[in-house]
Amino acid sequence: MDSMVLRILIILAGVLALGFVGYLVTTIIRESPGNEKMREISSAIRQGAMAFLRREFTTLAVFTVVVFIILAVFIEPRPYVAIAYFFGTFTSALAGWLGMNIATLANARTANAAIESWARGLKIAFSSGAVMGFCVVGLGLLGLSIVAFIWEDSHVWLGFAFGASSVALFLRVGGGIFTKSADVGADLVGKVEKGIPEDDPRNPAVIADNVGDNVGDVAGMGSDLYESYVSAIAASMVLGVIVLGTGIGLLLPLLLSGAGIVCSIIGALSVRPKDIDAEFEKQVAMAHGAMNRGVYVSNILMIIASFLIIRFYVGDLGLFWAVLAGLIAGFLIAQATEYFTSAEYGPAKKLAQAAESGAAVTIIEGMATGFMSTVIPVLLVAIATVLAYLFGGLLGIAVASMGMLINLGMLLAMDCYGPIADNSAGIAQMANLGKKVRERCEALDSVGNTTAALGKGFAIASAALASLAWLATYFAVANVEIASLTNVAVIAGVLIGGMLTFIFCALAMRGVGTGSFAIVNEVRRQFREIKGLMEGEAKPDYVRCVDIATKRALKSMMLPGTLVLAVPLILGFTLGPQAVAGLLVGSLVTGFLMAVMMANAGGAWDNAKKFIEAGNYGGKGSEAHKAAVIGDTVGDPFKDTAGPSLNILIKLVGKVAVIFGPVFVMLVAL
Repeated sequence: MDSMVLRILIILAGVLALGFVGYLVTTIIRESPGNEKMREISSAIRQGAMAFLRREFTTLAVFTVVVFIILAVFIEPRPYVAIAYFFGTFTSALAGWLGMNIATLANARTANAAIESWARGLKIAFSSGAVMGFCVVGLGLLGLSIVAFIWEDSHVWLGFAFGASSVALFLRVGGGIFTKSADVGADLVGKVEKGIPEDDPRNPAVIADNVGDNVGDVAGMGSDLYESYVSAIAASMVLGVIVLGTGIGLLLPLLLSGAGIVCSIIGALSVRPKDIDAEFEKQVAMAHGAMNRGVYVSNILMIIASFLIIRFYVGDLGLFWAVLAGLIAGFLIAQATEYFTSAEYGPAKKLAQAAESGAAVTIIEGMATGFMSTVIPVLLVAIATVLAYLFGGLLGIAVASMGMLINLGMLLAMDCYGPIADNSAGIAQMANLGKKVRERCEALDSVGNTTAALGKGFAIASAALASLAWLATYFAVANVEIASLTNVAVIAGVLIGGMLTFIFCALAMRGVGTGSFAIVNEVRRQFREIKGLMEGEAKPDYVRCVDIATKRALKSMMLPGTLVLAVPLILGFTLGPQAVAGLLVGSLVTGFLMAVMMANAGGAWDNAKKFIEAGNYGGKGSEAHKAAVIGDTVGDPFKDTAGPSLNILIKLVGKVAVIFGPVFVMLVAL
């Protein structure tokens, strides 16, 4: 097929994704946001989320200008890499803004739809999550393909991916610190000290907590996976041009991504739950079944599409098997994550049982669960990497990372569904919609906890494969043929890379700790000073808690963000390209393992608490429940801040290394 026709089809696939977003937005906006109380609560959440995003983007704008100037001055071809960087930053920020904008409009609409039936509530929440999912793949493919078709220079493509990383750094790390500062602060005073329910409107931090769900798990997760998506495509394009030549190597990754969009849309449209009333457990099972059907449909279609594209465009099916290895590994990692985190399986139930022995045993058992959960994801990524290399060499590894992300529109829709369902449950509680509606929203929220855990596991695994692709790309652009462990610079780089993971986690966790401390003090102050607050006769100052969490998050993210950018540059300028290769390996190994452990331990603690709240081991208010709440409080920054933020660490150090790799080589030559 003619190259120009293929380029038009790729552009049309991106446009199709955005057209589907428009259709979804129209259907969501037509729904009623409910009564006056529901609209008031939803508006407060929306205003807080947008206030956070405005401050985040203001800081990001300053950062973007500084990096733009550095790239324009030092990186060839000047200034095109810098222009692509700016375009990547803009499209990623736009995807985050659009996704969170709709999510904050959909929460009350989901709760209101649940008055009629849980199935209608699920449909609205899933459609809202799909807005984020298809904004990511549509803007990602459209932006990268436009850049690639204008400038057929690999460094320019990498500049676009680097721009996406900048947004992910701010929204994932900053958003994660915000959401858990608010969540932990709200739980420690509300649940533990005052004994009031979650999402109780008397709690001054309850709106900040709901805002955090959006900034952390919608905008943050979306920017994280936007970065992984464009990174995998860009790395595959760079290596594809080297291995297959400019024509096929450039277009093949873009064609596969375009096919993934079409398959994901079909998968999303097949998520149609049966609109019948049922008990809580039945609602949860039916919701899982509806979403799993969408995953199966999109995966099967993508396997067929990738076979046809590679068979008729490349000829050699080696790359097809590499795509398949990545796709299967991603699917199996999601299943393993569900096993270790869902309350339906043994690990979370055992953790709930351990809570009868107190908080200390709960923490110990949760840590053990997290450590054990690393085995399957690591083995699967290792197997996928080896198979991909055998089938396609270094390009095969990059294509395998694409295989894991190829149906991202569908997978991200499931993930971003979670915080919208969580918000709807909170609104149902705060607006007093009645026991039956609350149960329906809690069923949707229960499904959302599992899909969020699956999303985190998927994001971490895809980050690991994307980082391997960037490592392969770095070896190519920096002319590093081999990084030997007998080379002292490589050893130093490996050790520093491993250390970077622990420093990054410490700073992220400490950011949550200091933010939570400030929220706790503010909530205590309001309960103490606002007369009638505990009795429900006065309104708390929600805005104050949102403001505190925002300021703390922006302040706390600066140092870890600076380290991620500075360390590879310092090593490259002092010890050379070999040391940077070691850095990428060290940060990948420790970052991947630590991210899986933290995300799964946190998810298991969360669902163990919910298993007890469902009436097991004494139910709400029991000693086991109190211990489980402590475990969940520890797990919150594990699964929603430090763990997911490590995705950014292991990907961003690779991008900085690839962008500046030729500069490191030039300095060595001098």
